Amino acid sequence: RPGRRRPARPVAGGEGPAHRTHPPHPPLPAGRRSPSPGARAGYRGATISLRPPEADEGAVPGHWEGDLIIGGDSSSALITLVERTSRFVLISRLADNHRTRTVTDALKSMVDSLPRAVYSTITWDQGAEMADHAAFTLATDIKVHFADPHSPWQRPTNENTNGLIREYFPKGTDFTDVTDAQVRAARGRLNRRPREVLNGQTPTEILDTIINGATTT
Repeated sequence: RPGRRRPARPVAGGEGPAHRTHPPHPPLPAGRRSPSPGARAGYRGATISLRPPEADEGAVPGHWEGDLIIGGDSSSALITLVERTSRFVLISRLADNHRTRTVTDALKSMVDSLPRAVYSTITWDQGAEMADHAAFTLATDIKVHFADPHSPWQRPTNENTNGLIREYFPKGTDFTDVTDAQVRAARGRLNRRPREVLNGQTPTEILDTIINGATTT
């Protein structure tokens, strides 16, 4: 009849307006971000949206960011791991490959160089080299979280630190031509460099304070 609205047509398999095909999602808890729909299947249970909220600002120590710097030969690489509060960096050279097993084994050795109390989480990008992140967490008790795809700003401390590392190893460097001693020397210089963001202190000084606090509580 003129002026009378037609009732909404039910959708197949249920009731309600035809344009609604899924129930609305419940709101996220406070402090959480929406999980990325582009997350790799193996990383969906460890996305950055599940990282503790206190890691976001870097004020609480123990939250690290990691990445690979790929060599000019595309096979060699550096693993970089930086603590967000202190800017303290760990660097390890991979001479001939950066496959999953190689990377996770090197990471285990890297984290063993400091007291376990200074590690809460590691945030990584969604590179295939961390496909064994669950095994790494099982072995170290350090939770790994993954940034959203194409979102380097979610690992800002690591991105900045990689830029500083490039002062010693410019883009295109073949790390098969670099020695472990050279990598250790660059790491030492970076960790002893006073930083404006640290009010003139060095990453080593800040990390020492964090370690002393973590091991005496």
